[in-house]
Amino acid sequence: QVSSGEGRTRQSSQTVALAAMVCIRQATVEDLIAMQACNLQCLPENYYMKYYFYHMLSWPQLLFVAEDYNKKIVGYVLAKMEDETDDEVHGHITSLAVLRTHRKLGLATKLMRATEAAMIETFSAKFLSLHVRVTNRAALTLYRDTLGFNIDDTDPKYYADQEDAYFMKKTFGPQGAKPDKKKPKASGGLLALQQEKAEKGDTKGADEPAEAAKFSPPPREAEADKEGEAEVAEKKKKKRGKKK
Repeated sequence: QVSSGEGRTRQSSQTVALAAMVCIRQATVEDLIAMQACNLQCLPENYYMKYYFYHMLSWPQLLFVAEDYNKKIVGYVLAKMEDETDDEVHGHITSLAVLRTHRKLGLATKLMRATEAAMIETFSAKFLSLHVRVTNRAALTLYRDTLGFNIDDTDPKYYADQEDAYFMKKTFGPQGAKPDKKKPKASGGLLALQQEKAEKGDTKGADEPAEAAKFSPPPREAEADKEGEAEVAEKKKKKRGKKK
């Protein structure tokens, strides 16, 4: 007989294993039929296939799917950019769904984070918006508590069945700007000098290996060598004079 604690541990291990067998990847045109099938199984808000094609042709970077080890699509996110309004350039979630058999594995969170990252990296989006039914407590918890969305407004009778919708927003902030990609500066020594010359346009000696500095004698040692050679030459002259 298995205790309740052992049962929970075993169930948790199975959940982790199942989640590990699902990958999040960018969607392709070949995935659209499976995405629509997932939508029909999960949500009352359904779309014609041409609407999926419209998203794929316009914003292919923003569509992601969750695919299990059998190559079956078990979840998706359909997103787009809103740049024709008076607001700042921002993204909008058209649809998000995960099959009931694969829920509570964190897949919805991973799908959302993937499309958020693509919006920022590709379009420099400033914020992300979406609509959710006011009675959908599970989705509200996901968006508000896990993903950091806030309720911005309520749209009355937004859905076809006349149910109200919360309009939610998530501001990306400074990270919405693309990072300035510069080469890190060398910490010091000959490499730093070479890099500084290259940045100023002075490329003389820029391709010399750093090891060259090790084999160049210091100025003082070079002068000492010259003085020693002169002293030896003077002694030889004196010896020749004595022989004569």
